[in-house]
Amino acid sequence: MDHAAEAQRTDLMTITRHVLNEQSRHPESRGDFTILLSHIVLGCKFVASAVNKAGLAKLIGLAGETNVQASKEPPPTARSLSSHLPPFLPSPFRALMTQALTCKCALQGEEQKKLDVLSNEVFVKALVSSGRTCVLVSEENEEAIFVDPALRGKYCVCFDPLDGSSNIDCGVSIGTIFGIYMIKDKDNVSLKDVLQPGTHMLAAGYCMYGSSCTLVLSTGNGVNGFTLDPSLGEFILTHPNIKVPKKGKIYSVNEGNAKNWDGPTTKFVEKCKFPQDGSSPKSLRYIGSMVADIHRTLLYGGIFLYPADKKSPKGKLRVLYEVFPMSFLMEQAGGQAFTGKQRALELSPTKLHDRSPIFLGSYDDVEEIKELYALESSTA
Repeated sequence: MDHAAEAQRTDLMTITRHVLNEQSRHPESRGDFTILLSHIVLGCKFVASAVNKAGLAKLIGLAGETNVQASKEPPPTARSLSSHLPPFLPSPFRALMTQALTCKCALQGEEQKKLDVLSNEVFVKALVSSGRTCVLVSEENEEAIFVDPALRGKYCVCFDPLDGSSNIDCGVSIGTIFGIYMIKDKDNVSLKDVLQPGTHMLAAGYCMYGSSCTLVLSTGNGVNGFTLDPSLGEFILTHPNIKVPKKGKIYSVNEGNAKNWDGPTTKFVEKCKFPQDGSSPKSLRYIGSMVADIHRTLLYGGIFLYPADKKSPKGKLRVLYEVFPMSFLMEQAGGQAFTGKQRALELSPTKLHDRSPIFLGSYDDVEEIKELYALESSTA
């Protein structure tokens, strides 16, 4: 028996263990941040299970609601939906998730949850029940969610519960994106406390639901990737200390919008395809799901572009729960994030769902497009 190999297999660095190790570096810590992260992780586990069984649970579809009375099949019951929950969920959270799955069916008899709507409820309930949040900002909710004073903590979480949800039906990787801030006064929290620049962010991450379930997290001390082991119900450290290559061979952009781009973006993409220095052209890879595109960029290098254009002069990606978390991760991994005018994390949003152009990825690749924008502004 290979005892060394056996020891290596059993000495697993779980995400819980990793976060506790990080906590031990801060003697003044009371564990609130660790508890908050554990609730986010639990929400990710639930959504991962729901995504994997979406077809069985009749959850696949775009955002909205479906009239189940029009179907020949009866609406799902609490018992049938509960059977699809992962076995490792503790009883209180299991009951909470079953309620989230069935509440509209039970109350109105004709409405069925869709996966993106369900994911939003899961994360809202998980974050509120942690007792460590005072305000939540979700892509699915027009207004900020202010937590009941009795359950308030000192953190604000901005999240997109299911990014890339338009890809659900075709099986493309989708994911959850989140960013965490600290609020100075939890008892007098307001919208102004939420609209902070990304430089104030404490932690950020995303969970990608694809061929495997991968959670990438940074608490401001580098970037680490964890993969969900379904047999254990635990996220295991599989990508320690992720560093994006200084220069990449891939560019990622929706070229269908090319006719509406500005000059620097057009010149950069042209240079990617037809380099003048004799180097090989870059490869185009564009999935259309931000989590999947950023994950590939983190691991393989290159640049992800979602520029402003004539149709969307302010850009299309949302600042608080897409641009900021992904920019935070990219900088922590040694890359850059740029809006076309400034460092992405230095933006100061004025509205919950503000949008921004974004260029992020390998340091040298982003530096190239920064030079093109600087050249344009100097000749303007």
